[in-house]
Amino acid sequence: MASILVVCTGNVCRSPIAEGMLRSILRSRFGDAAPSVASAGTAGWVGSAADPSSIAAAAELGIDISAHRARLLEHDLVTAASLVLAMASEHRDAAFRLFPGTAGRIFTLKELVRLLEELSGVPPIGKPDDVLASQVSAAHASRSGAIRDWRLDEDVMDPLGMRPDAFRAVARDLDDRCTRLVDGLFGRAPARTAAATEGD
Repeated sequence: MASILVVCTGNVCRSPIAEGMLRSILRSRFGDAAPSVASAGTAGWVGSAADPSSIAAAAELGIDISAHRARLLEHDLVTAASLVLAMASEHRDAAFRLFPGTAGRIFTLKELVRLLEELSGVPPIGKPDDVLASQVSAAHASRSGAIRDWRLDEDVMDPLGMRPDAFRAVARDLDDRCTRLVDGLFGRAPARTAAATEGD
């Protein structure tokens, strides 16, 4: 079971890219202590590989998702996760309906990045999984106390059926937002010093 679960529709385009990117960023930051990441789809094409254009777009950014296989969003996956990240508001709202007791841990990616960037203060210190749960709780409290602006764009574009350039654009967008998400959850990674990079 994963600490972070990424959700889209078929689990073959956006969510595999986001899953791979988050896993890479977290492992580079925390090594073996990194929160685990998985993905699923609200109408998952179970067993399907990621779309070839998703695989190619992720590979251009150094992320290998060639071994990905789609799975369906299920109760055990959601209840075990500290954070459920939806690629669009329709996925978040579907998860709200299907798993109402877990609504405090379900956000769109764009929504959570925005909430975390609006929070003031330094993230708590502790094990990454504990910090993750704490920050998700703080973001939910912030969301609950605010008036929702329905004009906000909360969706990552769905590139299914589009040209490869659309997949590249989605991958670049996800790369930026996943980096900002990890910074918002755990604080910015310490800058590498010149002495640390001399041997590179």
